[in-house]
Amino acid sequence: MRLEELVEALDLQPLTLATDYGPDPEVTQGYASDLLSDVLAHAPAGGVLVTLQVHLNVIAVASHAGLRAVIFSCDRIPDDDIVEKAAEEGLSLYASPADTFEIVGRLYELGLRGTPA
Repeated sequence: MRLEELVEALDLQPLTLATDYGPDPEVTQGYASDLLSDVLAHAPAGGVLVTLQVHLNVIAVASHAGLRAVIFSCDRIPDDDIVEKAAEEGLSLYASPADTFEIVGRLYELGLRGTPA
């Protein structure tokens, strides 16, 4: 599924502009965790992360893991300097009023899957 389609289907609030991944990257996998060491070890490259965490370490971990986007749940929005850092790293950020459980369920309905066990 294209990132733009995902954003539209979930009615996500974009926090960053276009990224280095091109105009509309394909996303087929996702990961949800608030434990950044877990994200670093298990999140799928090219995937999307759903988290409550809105600090700078999220950007560092997501970038290192090769993620395409981060969705912040529960109306959490990072500070401007964090959004700027994500843009520098080519990472798309989005916010949603929905909680993590709901977002992940909707992503699954849209065809995204987690990493294979």
